[in-house]
Amino acid sequence: MSLPIDSAQTGRLLYNNAVQHEAAGILVRSKLFAIGQRLGFNEHKREHMALVAAELVTNQIKYAQGRGMIQIWEQPGPTLDILALDYGPGIKNLSLAQQDGYSSKQTLGKGLGSVQRLADEAHIYTRPGDGAAQGKPWTGTAVLARFRSGKAAKPGDEVGIFARALTDERFNGDHIYLRHRPAGPRWLHLDGLGHGQNAQETTSNLMGCMDDAMQAATVLQAVDERLHGSRGAVAILAEVNRKAGKLVLHGVGDMQAYVIQEEQLHRFSFSPGVLGKEFKLPTPVQVDLAKGAVIVTVSDGIRRSWDENSFPGLFRQNAQLIAYVLGNIMGRISDDQSLCAVRLS
Repeated sequence: MSLPIDSAQTGRLLYNNAVQHEAAGILVRSKLFAIGQRLGFNEHKREHMALVAAELVTNQIKYAQGRGMIQIWEQPGPTLDILALDYGPGIKNLSLAQQDGYSSKQTLGKGLGSVQRLADEAHIYTRPGDGAAQGKPWTGTAVLARFRSGKAAKPGDEVGIFARALTDERFNGDHIYLRHRPAGPRWLHLDGLGHGQNAQETTSNLMGCMDDAMQAATVLQAVDERLHGSRGAVAILAEVNRKAGKLVLHGVGDMQAYVIQEEQLHRFSFSPGVLGKEFKLPTPVQVDLAKGAVIVTVSDGIRRSWDENSFPGLFRQNAQLIAYVLGNIMGRISDDQSLCAVRLS
């Protein structure tokens, strides 16, 4: 069974930089070498990382006109994710662009096909257009190249975590705890009131409240008791009953959940309250799940002005790519940001 997930220990943003000129490639390759060495990646895999990073940076310089960025994320495994996301015109013919040696600029670049071949896992999402203007829907391309230092995990439910502190500070008051269970995943998504160290301390060390034997309502009560005397937090507890084909949501405060299935997005809000202060035990929300359903929970650090039409085809992608795209594009720079995306196997 997959190990539990604690967003304070996993899903860490290690590097984030704009891509405007070739110097960006030198910086990211240097950072990858140091991080890869520290996490125990062998020389062969570090070389592959450098080649992939160079290709992604080159593509953004060619096509995104200085409106791109590249990030390095550490995930469980250890696993390193290289994410290249831009606000350019997107790719009109993705299948052609994925062929080795293809370049619409008539250059020698090996193309996105080399990224897919060199990475342990690669996912690409693009929304073609003329480039996003302010206030207009995003257009561009996001490429996720994943490298593992060990064997790949056994196939199961896909989980994507995006957790980023206000102004990328050390402390993040948003927190996600997830357990994989035979019945289906259960996760607790919290947003500690305020920011900084106190907010993070409020939502830390709560995995023990997620014991598999505890009923959902008991979990929130246990969290409430633990938070007495603190600044408090709002939260969503989500759990899947695979046998019954249902999702059950318990929420307190300004959090939102989304279920995307059969090309439709369903949005769920919750009653006011603060765990550790004052709240009314929520009435559970039950949702029938169709095959291929994607479930997304977000803190108020993620803007809500999006629906299934804002990102056509995104919710057929890998869950981690979904989390990276939504988090980076819809995140508020004035708040801690967190998002959990789950695609059921």
